Amino acid sequence: MALQGDVREHLTALAAAGAAAGPVRRPEELAEVDGLVVPGGESTTISKLAVLFGLMEPLRARVRDGMPVYGTCAGMIMLADKILDPRSGQETVGGIDMIVRRNAFGRQNESFEAAVDVKGVEGGPVEGVFIRAPWVESVGAGAEVLAEHGGHLVAVRQGNALATSFHPELTGDHRVHGLFVDMVRACRAAESL
Repeated sequence: MALQGDVREHLTALAAAGAAAGPVRRPEELAEVDGLVVPGGESTTISKLAVLFGLMEPLRARVRDGMPVYGTCAGMIMLADKILDPRSGQETVGGIDMIVRRNAFGRQNESFEAAVDVKGVEGGPVEGVFIRAPWVESVGAGAEVLAEHGGHLVAVRQGNALATSFHPELTGDHRVHGLFVDMVRACRAAESL
């Protein structure tokens, strides 16, 4: 989703993971893709732009229908069914039964990197870049916790929806994007049966 945030970095990571990726800004572009990454950035701005560009309702429908979607940082907030501390007028796409706290790890100057063991990602920990990152306060029965850091939930999956509080696209390690690309391929294969 190319409305705001680190779009170019995600396009590079997706290409390195073997996907043909392009920017999505309009409902007709959304209708053409097999999966979507909702990038980090500013969740309130992304929410407002998604409504303004007419993407919010079509995106909600596609996620409900099972389209694979991956949200990083602000994208995690967008995929949450509930935000603890939303800004006025902030909406989410939903799709993961989780409650998320915005900016939970602190302000911009408290950003950090940390090694994170992510369930389903082989080859050891991934380097997570946490920039004004959210964390997951709690998950419902349908959501699976994939990673924790400092006692906080930082990666969650529910069906075809994946979310991380951190930015793997900024590290050069494309294994989390590879996990998402595998999710998209598995979904396409199931649809072709």
